[in-house]
Amino acid sequence: MKRWIIGICVAVALVMLSACVPRVTIESPEDGASFEEAAEITFSGRAADFQGGDIAGQALVWTSSLDGTIGGGKTIISDSLSVGTHTITLTATDAVGASSSDTITINIIAGSGDDGSNDNETGGDTDNETGDDNDTAVWQPAPGTSWQWQLTGTIDTSFDVDMYDIDLFDTPQSVIDRLHADGRIVICSFSAGSWEDWRDDADRFPDSVLGDTLDDWPDEKWLDIRQLDILGPLMQARLDVAVAKKCDGVEPDNVDGYTNSSGFPLSAADQLVFNRWLADQAHARGLSVGLKNDLDQVEELVSSFDWALNEQCFQYNECDLLLPFIEDGKAVFGVEYELDTDAFCSEAKAMDFDWLKKKYDLDATRESCR
Repeated sequence: MKRWIIGICVAVALVMLSACVPRVTIESPEDGASFEEAAEITFSGRAADFQGGDIAGQALVWTSSLDGTIGGGKTIISDSLSVGTHTITLTATDAVGASSSDTITINIIAGSGDDGSNDNETGGDTDNETGDDNDTAVWQPAPGTSWQWQLTGTIDTSFDVDMYDIDLFDTPQSVIDRLHADGRIVICSFSAGSWEDWRDDADRFPDSVLGDTLDDWPDEKWLDIRQLDILGPLMQARLDVAVAKKCDGVEPDNVDGYTNSSGFPLSAADQLVFNRWLADQAHARGLSVGLKNDLDQVEELVSSFDWALNEQCFQYNECDLLLPFIEDGKAVFGVEYELDTDAFCSEAKAMDFDWLKKKYDLDATRESCR
C-alpha cells in the first residue's frame, strides 16, 4: 500500500512540475521557412510563467543548432546565419529558474551574389549555358539534346551523343577524359537521398540519419534530409569529387524520399528545402544539375534545376507533369524499361522529350526515340 501511495505522489508531483514551467511559443518565422544567405530574419516569440506573467528580456534566449546563441529577448533580427538547416530554439527561464523551450527549423540557402551586371557575358549558346554564382558557364541543355545513360559495366564511349550520364564514383578518370576529348558533356550520378553501404564514405553517415531500406535495394537506406547540418558536408564533399573529376554536371538520385516509406516523417516542404539546397550547391561549383523524378514538385523546382530526368512516366501516364521544363526551354531526358519503343516514342517526340529504352541495370544497351 505504501508503494502505491508513493507512486501516486510522484505522478502528481510530475504533473505539477510540468504545469509550472513557462509556456513558450515562437511566432515567426514559420517552421520550415527558407531564406537566402545574409537576408535579415526577424525572430519573434513570447513566453509566460505558470501564473500567466510575461517573461521578457534576457530571460528569453535564442539559439541555433549551427551558430549557437544568436540573441535574447522577444524579438531579434539576424543577417549572419550560416548556410544550412538550423534548428532554432527559444528558451524561457522564469524567476524561480524553471525553463522550457519551443523550436522551429529554417533553411539558409547560399545567395547568388549576382547583381545582373554580367547577364550578357556568359558566353556560348544561351539556350545551352547559363551563368552560375561564379560567372562560369553551367550547362543547361535545350530539348533535342541526345544522350546516353550507363551506370553499370565498362562504359561504351562510342555513341555519338551530346551527353553521357555515368556513375560519379565508379567511372575512371580516363573515361571522363576520353568523353571530353570526343566533345561529350559528362554528367555524374550519385545518390543524394539514400545511404549506400558499399560507398567509400559510408562510415561517415551516423545511424541517426539512416532510415528504412529502399524497396528492391537491400543495400540502401533512406536518409533524413532534414538533418542538413550532418548531410550537408557529406553531400558537399561528393559535389567536390564531381568537380575534381571534371564532371560538367550532376544527377542527384533519390530526391523524392518524402513520397516513400523512408522511416522519417519527411514533408514536401522538407524535400523542397533539400532539393533547392542541392541545386544551389551544384551551381556554386559551376555544375549543371538535373531533377531526378520527384514529379509532384516540378512546378516548384523547375527554376532551380537545369534539366529533368525521369523513369517510366509513359508507363505510369504522368509525363504531363514534366512539361514545365519544356516550356522553360530545358531538356527532359527519360527512360522506359518495360514498354516497347512503339508504345512511347511517337508521344515522346511530340512532347519534345528525349527518351530511351533501357534495361533496368542501365548497362550500355540503348534504343533512342530520336
